[in-house]
Amino acid sequence: MERTTCAVVGGGPAGVMLGLLLARAGVGVTVLEKHKDFLRDFRGDTVHPSTLRLLDELGLGERFDRLPATRLGEVRMHIGGTALTLSDFRRIPGPRNYIAMVPQWDFLDLLAEAAAEEPSFTLRMSSAVTGLLTEGGRVTGVRYTDEHGEPGELAAALVVACDGRDSLVREAAGLRPEYVDVPMDLWQVRVPAQPGSARDGRIFMRSEGRQFAATMDRGEYYQTSYLIPKGTDAQLRAQGVQWFRDRLGELFGWGPEVTEAVTSWDDVKLLEVTMGRLRQWYRPGLLCIGDAAHIMSPTGGVGVNLAVQDAVAAARILAGPLRTGRVDVRDLARVQKRRLMPAAAVQKAQVSEHEAVLRPALTTGLDPDRLPVPLRMMRRVPGLPSLLGYVGGVGLRPERAPDFARR
Repeated sequence: MERTTCAVVGGGPAGVMLGLLLARAGVGVTVLEKHKDFLRDFRGDTVHPSTLRLLDELGLGERFDRLPATRLGEVRMHIGGTALTLSDFRRIPGPRNYIAMVPQWDFLDLLAEAAAEEPSFTLRMSSAVTGLLTEGGRVTGVRYTDEHGEPGELAAALVVACDGRDSLVREAAGLRPEYVDVPMDLWQVRVPAQPGSARDGRIFMRSEGRQFAATMDRGEYYQTSYLIPKGTDAQLRAQGVQWFRDRLGELFGWGPEVTEAVTSWDDVKLLEVTMGRLRQWYRPGLLCIGDAAHIMSPTGGVGVNLAVQDAVAAARILAGPLRTGRVDVRDLARVQKRRLMPAAAVQKAQVSEHEAVLRPALTTGLDPDRLPVPLRMMRRVPGLPSLLGYVGGVGLRPERAPDFARR
């Protein structure tokens, strides 16, 4: 049987970051990713200021700055003719006072290339984990199929589930999230940027009638998220794609030269939004982090940042025990204790936004003359957008690079 010290399941931001950090600590780590590459659309592309600072501490800031990126300084919302600034990142201390919009595959390639410089790191693409190995109630490794479809087994002192909101490892371990009701699903679509439009580093949200959407300027195109009431995808698609083009054009003021880029419903990807959290993130020999532990709403685009922060805390706490070859459940409990408060606080804020803003926007529409209380506060408290920009961009309990990982 093949062996490693730590088997990381899932090559997303949490998994590859954890692999990089543990490898820099001298821990033997194998990351298993079921896809053959990182090229997938509509993944979290927001890299927050706290993650940018972390990359600087890891000696990767200059490499990151060479990636194609858009810098976002603030988030604005338009409700009818009323404009509000929701978050302003430009007052965050230090040079990284913005969110970098970078294709996730470029970000992951950068982390994987840095990790590959460490002799104890292995990345296995096209390796799909199919189950867990257990002995005496302890998880001792994983079963997987390789790029040829051949079955294999990998023994490990610790398995870390970083395989996202629909985590197979979490399910195989018998860990069940406690889910929260959400009012919406999400359509994701790209449309070309209008010629001559300003590149002003903002995310725009718009609400009109019973429509709500957010669009992010990605240079050559707008990456647009359009909210629909929960469970209505099939019903709305039956109206034809021209109906959706008309709705987009009405909401954002885009002409046919923009909306006709949506040639069919195949261009519109559905994200079935779920949200929840494990009561316990671990069992002997196994730890869940990122969306495998706390399934985040797309509201605020904080999922990548939280997953990376989880990985940093896990690496700092577990590197020592992993070097000895055995991790106790008390070590795993320390990771959950460290990261539970930030995850729970963000989810609580997301639920509040769902109920105060998004549910009314989709059911009755938002009236610019009778805004929900949280939005009225944005206008009445001048410093609030900057405060929310700091909380959203840096986060609660931000993690710093461990000494063993700094370069």
